[in-house]
Amino acid sequence: MPDIKTSVMSIAIALASCASGIAIGPVLAASPLPVVQQLDLRRYVGQWYEIARYPNFFERMCVGDVTATYARNLDGTISVVNACRKDDGSMVRAEGLARIVAPAKLQVRFAPSWLGFLPFVWGDYWVIDLAPDYAYAVVGEPSRDYLWILARDPRMDDATYARITAGLAALGYDAGRLLRNPAPER
Repeated sequence: MPDIKTSVMSIAIALASCASGIAIGPVLAASPLPVVQQLDLRRYVGQWYEIARYPNFFERMCVGDVTATYARNLDGTISVVNACRKDDGSMVRAEGLARIVAPAKLQVRFAPSWLGFLPFVWGDYWVIDLAPDYAYAVVGEPSRDYLWILARDPRMDDATYARITAGLAALGYDAGRLLRNPAPER
């Protein structure tokens, strides 16, 4: 029969293990968010379909057919057009501008251009995962409050989706929060 000191030590180790497991999410969220090593903007521009996202205020009315279209501007910025289908069947779109701040790190704004000097109108848009053939991209930002899985095709096979979501925990994201868009009917 184990002595009381051994039992207390075992309980303390078990509690410490549980506490460290609980704390790992905030620790990961506080760590720097890695981005892909290279982002070829010539290959990245074009139309992307939103496969899944963290629920957010500005897409609350979107129920399907969510797209993001990027085009390079002559001044080096990128035009952004986001669109989606609402519950009543109508489409809504938002036009914005992105600027490159570092490799694979962009900032996007949808506020009017005359407000562009204000830092808080720019949101981080970091490419944190990217298929070698640019078939899919995962976009997040340092606070881990926003996350998108994008693809060149409106449908993503379950194996690819599972592979992407399996890697999110290591980046400090909770894949359980993702809202998957319904694939359009063929």
